[in-house]
Amino acid sequence: MKDRTDLTLSVSRRTLMMGATAGVAALAMPRVLRAQEKPTLVTSIRSLSNPYHAVWKTGAEAYAKWAGLEHVTLVSEGNSEKGIADIKAMLAKTGGNMVLNSDPNDTPDARPIVEACAKAGAYVVTQWNKPADLHPKDFNPNYVSHIEFDGIASGKTIAEILFKTIGGKGGIVALGGLISTTAAIERKKGLDAALAANPDIKLLDFQVANWKSTEAFDLMGNLLTRFGDDIKGIWAANDDMGSGALEALRAENLAGKVPIVGVDGIKTAVDAVRTGEFACTVTSDPFWQGGMGLAIGYNAKIGKFDPTKEPPEHREFYGKAVLISHDNVEEYYKTNVDAKPEIDWNDLWGRVTGAIRT
Repeated sequence: MKDRTDLTLSVSRRTLMMGATAGVAALAMPRVLRAQEKPTLVTSIRSLSNPYHAVWKTGAEAYAKWAGLEHVTLVSEGNSEKGIADIKAMLAKTGGNMVLNSDPNDTPDARPIVEACAKAGAYVVTQWNKPADLHPKDFNPNYVSHIEFDGIASGKTIAEILFKTIGGKGGIVALGGLISTTAAIERKKGLDAALAANPDIKLLDFQVANWKSTEAFDLMGNLLTRFGDDIKGIWAANDDMGSGALEALRAENLAGKVPIVGVDGIKTAVDAVRTGEFACTVTSDPFWQGGMGLAIGYNAKIGKFDPTKEPPEHREFYGKAVLISHDNVEEYYKTNVDAKPEIDWNDLWGRVTGAIRT
């Protein structure tokens, strides 16, 4: 563009009109589409009524504040079409100038989400759910990473603790998550492995409660009616369902008498571990997931690292999970419930435990 001196020497009426038109167009252009605008950070999760995802959002907001970036949360409410449509709408609104951290509602949802982001030029990190034949390397550099936590190990670990708590024999019931999701499938495999190694434990029934406490409450009431005192313990694929089961036990004055185990480390479950109503829970640290998924995507977008040059364990990896039991619950409560976790947002790979099994 000419400087002010040049303009005073040689500017035609037409040039002035063109400049004025361009200025008006620039003012009319959406703020997020202007050159040099910072990207928008976007979180896509299932529902804020789920305590696990509520903490995830808190972590995302903490990172956005630390990084000085705008943050938007999208919730699918368990509706895959809504989840995908909302992401596409944000891609259009931002002109692709965004970083997405997504927990797809269902495993097949990951592909259209990733394809839309890659087409728009946005950067995306997925967590938990994706098809086995979908890989970040197939959409370089936009599909930065996929993060999971070893569901087989978690499902097996909590089952073994439950079996030990009830004395190594007796009947249990199990509550599974949304059966088409990776986490639900893997955690059930872990339970099955633990059952195979403990023949004195009998699985009385396995019911799917779709990750929801309300569904678990209703199912548990029916299971108590059917099996009564034969139920010595309850295995839940997540803490929200375990919390619903706990309410059903409380209604029958059985809380603390029939131990429960779960996964996620939500406050209700941690409180129940403290009181002895839960035998244990396992946390993937949703606060970390919410913030670090965005941090990894944002650092890739601004060129702090090149995804195409990262090793496999940085593209598709298991994160570190933590067991919360009677032995460590008080310390965990002090550092993760009473206070917000202290996380180094620059330590992108500090909790990587290895490449995902393929």
